[in-house]
Amino acid sequence: MAKPFFPDPVKLFVGLIVFEPEKNLSSVLPRLSSEFGEIERLSSVIPFDFTDYYEQEMGAPLWRLWVSFKNLFDYGRLADAKLFTNSVEECLSVGGSRVVNIDPGVLTLLNVVLASAKFAPQRVYLGSGIHAEIELMYHRGRFEPLPWTYPDYRCDVALSFFKELRAVYVSQLMGARDRR
Repeated sequence: MAKPFFPDPVKLFVGLIVFEPEKNLSSVLPRLSSEFGEIERLSSVIPFDFTDYYEQEMGAPLWRLWVSFKNLFDYGRLADAKLFTNSVEECLSVGGSRVVNIDPGVLTLLNVVLASAKFAPQRVYLGSGIHAEIELMYHRGRFEPLPWTYPDYRCDVALSFFKELRAVYVSQLMGARDRR
């Protein structure tokens, strides 16, 4: 009989799509750090020109970045993290329209997993209306996209961010294991 397996703590990050980042990030980042702890690193901010999906609601131009948090995170809380970020999106909305889209995810030794409130056939239900999807798999020393991986998660800025984040995570994880 197989026994339940509890994964190591993971590295939490959020992917942000934001309108007017110079104005709105100053409202978003403190709220995220109050819930998830100290912000560890931010990716470069790049134009979000991969799709126009969000423009009608949020405006244009939109900008993309990823943010990681210093403390390791309980993988089992990913759905809770998404519910929290949804509440931040709603709180910061102007006239019923979001100024930021916040998608939390986790990085493990083997993959990058993104939380979503949207159903799709490749997503696994976590509970509370939240699903999870593997965006990138770590294979042969690098992260590789899957057929459904979003275009922005395939770009060089994202792949570089997650590669650097994995190196930090490996170091943290080894330190956590040594303390056990």
